[in-house]
Amino acid sequence: MARPPASRTTTLICMLCLFCGATLAVASLAAAQVIGNEAEMDRLRVKAEEAMANEDPEGAAMNMGRAALMAKVLAKTHHEDVSAVRLYQGAETLFRSQEHSYRAMALFRRAGGQLPASSGVCGSLSLAHSSLQQSLATLKNEDSAPSPLATKATQLREAATDWETVIDSMIADYQCR
Repeated sequence: MARPPASRTTTLICMLCLFCGATLAVASLAAAQVIGNEAEMDRLRVKAEEAMANEDPEGAAMNMGRAALMAKVLAKTHHEDVSAVRLYQGAETLFRSQEHSYRAMALFRRAGGQLPASSGVCGSLSLAHSSLQQSLATLKNEDSAPSPLATKATQLREAATDWETVIDSMIADYQCR
C-alpha cells in the first residue's frame, strides 16, 4: 500500500520544528559559551594568583591581562543587562590594575631592585592606581542589581579596596612619590 504524498502543511510544520530545534541548540550553545567565558575568566585570575605565589610576576601579569580581556568579552556579551555590563567593566579595570601592578613588580626585579624605582615601574604603578580608581567608581553600590550580580559586585569591590592598599604600599616601598 502506497503512502499519500505529504501535504504542504505537514512539510512546513516539519521544517518549522527543525528550524526551532536548531535555534534552541544554537541558543543553548551560546549560553554555555557565556558560562564558559566566566569560568575561563575565573581560571585565569586564579592562575595569576598561583603565578604570584610562585614569585612569577611576569606570568601573573600575562594571566591577569587575559582575565581582563575575558571580562571585556563578557561585558559585550551581556550588553542588554546594564548591571552585568557594569560588573564586568569593573572587573576588567580591576584586573588591568592588577596586571599593571604585577608588571611593575617584574620591571623592578628585572632592573635589579634598586631604589628608588625607575620611571617605568612608577609609571606602571600610576596606571594601576588610575585603573583601580576607575574600577571602584564602576563598582560602587547599586541596589538595583539582581542578587547573584550584587554578590559578585560586592566581592569585586572588596578585592578592589584591598588592592588599593597593595598599590599604595608598593608606591611607598618603591619610593615612587
